[in-house]
Amino acid sequence: MGPAGPSAAVASQPAGGGGGGMSQCPPGAGRLNDLPDHSPRVRSAVAELRRRAEAEPGQRWTQPLADSFLVRFLRARDFHLELAWRLLKNYQKWRIECPEISADLQPSSILGLLHAGYHGVLRSRDPHGSKVLIYRIGQWDPKLFTAYDVFRVSLITSELIVKEIETQRNGVKAIFDLHGWRFAHAFQISPAVAKKIAGVLTDSFPLKVRGIHLINEPLFFHPVLALIKPFLTEKIKDRVYMHGNNYVQSLTEHFPVSILPQEYGGEEVSMEELAKEWTDFIMASADYLQSISLVAQE
Repeated sequence: MGPAGPSAAVASQPAGGGGGGMSQCPPGAGRLNDLPDHSPRVRSAVAELRRRAEAEPGQRWTQPLADSFLVRFLRARDFHLELAWRLLKNYQKWRIECPEISADLQPSSILGLLHAGYHGVLRSRDPHGSKVLIYRIGQWDPKLFTAYDVFRVSLITSELIVKEIETQRNGVKAIFDLHGWRFAHAFQISPAVAKKIAGVLTDSFPLKVRGIHLINEPLFFHPVLALIKPFLTEKIKDRVYMHGNNYVQSLTEHFPVSILPQEYGGEEVSMEELAKEWTDFIMASADYLQSISLVAQE
């Protein structure tokens, strides 16, 4: 869900939402999500999506049309072929039209944000199997990093976790801690940035956004949220939760204390430890991130 607060933060959760026609939906499409990649029915759907992609005139795809890449779009849309095809085209369009965010996914560009403890990923999934991400806006220094840099952190994480089959099936949830949100952050969120964030959240990335949870949100954050909301689908709007400053009770109604870090009323290790673990994982994934960067394909 994206870069600056829900804007930056929200961009951190690419995807989810989507609507559209139900044409070419195989019987029992929802159950297809539970089948392994090598299942004949899954492979058949992947083959059809690849056929469409290869037949698209003049299209230079940002990634090879491998089974493991294409199946993400099918799972994100519960194997509705038309919706998966639209999502794939939107992903391609977004990656090309937002080079300031997506052209260079090497972690060196956002290392300062990572080392500041801005972002961590919980060790355990929630009871629904969703991956849970945490963003701490107070660790983002807007004098050093732009909203696009913050958004890139979200995109890098999204590109890594979307490789996981369980995450493809069960999506992501994001917690944005807005403690420390200042006007300097808000000034980074222009209408153009807000629209790009919303685009990722709704129909431009192959991840299901299952929830966006805001905590410690100050009153003067609300105008930024109001800027983003018109671009969101009703489904995504319904998945935005505002917990305020006394958030522990309401947050733990959505996430068990056993998986939350200590700072947020949980029993897991500290946020600093989680941020370090995820930073190490991102750095270990640098070669892969380079391989899917558009600058590497020039």
